[in-house]
Amino acid sequence: MGFEKDSLSGVAMLLWACEPESAHRLATPFLFASAAAAMDMPVEVYFTARSVLLLAPGRADGLRAGAEAGRSIGELMRESVSHGARFYACTEALRAQGLQGRPLIGECSGHGGAVQFMARAADPAWRTLVF
Repeated sequence: MGFEKDSLSGVAMLLWACEPESAHRLATPFLFASAAAAMDMPVEVYFTARSVLLLAPGRADGLRAGAEAGRSIGELMRESVSHGARFYACTEALRAQGLQGRPLIGECSGHGGAVQFMARAADPAWRTLVF
């Protein structure tokens, strides 16, 4: 299955049910982000709800998807960014989780929430995934 660069602008991923307390759900979105970015697709990952907690320094490094997982969630996140994925934090979610104004991991590209994600979802040249 080939990827036609001219037919797709990128992939926007919304992390909604990916919270630190559900570590078993956390590896998949970052593996998908890495795969798409490695295929030279632009990838934007929008952290909302409790998923913004993963953007707090050190939080994701202590999490693993399972007892046999070789890499931490933090390592998987850094890998996806190294392939070109961009991370965006929802301002409202940061406020709700007590992270507003606090430092975030260096891999976070900035703020982006409902309006930015919905713009991608409405664009026929973008694909969206929700985790």
